[in-house]
Amino acid sequence: MERYGPGPVSAVPVAEFRPNEGSLTSTLRTLLFFTALMITLPVGLYFSSKAYVFEGSLGMSDRDSYFYAAIVAVVTVHVVLALFVYVAWNEGSRQWREGKQD
Repeated sequence: MERYGPGPVSAVPVAEFRPNEGSLTSTLRTLLFFTALMITLPVGLYFSSKAYVFEGSLGMSDRDSYFYAAIVAVVTVHVVLALFVYVAWNEGSRQWREGKQD
């Protein structure tokens, strides 16, 4: 009779999961870029639109300029979020297509 015992561990091929380093770097770079945009763009547009557009050009009062500048900042946040979702969606589908061709 043949004896079936535990064989050497290296006899069974084990698929190692290593994410593509290029895609990981690209994903991190995209995330950091949109994080920087999310912080700087709404704050910068809030103060610049308040000072130069609403109070400077349009001559609005302090109270009105705060309100409209906040609307500009909120719209900017939504635009940045929509752009992030769009870029992440396209990046994910591109990586899926490249993986599918292998």
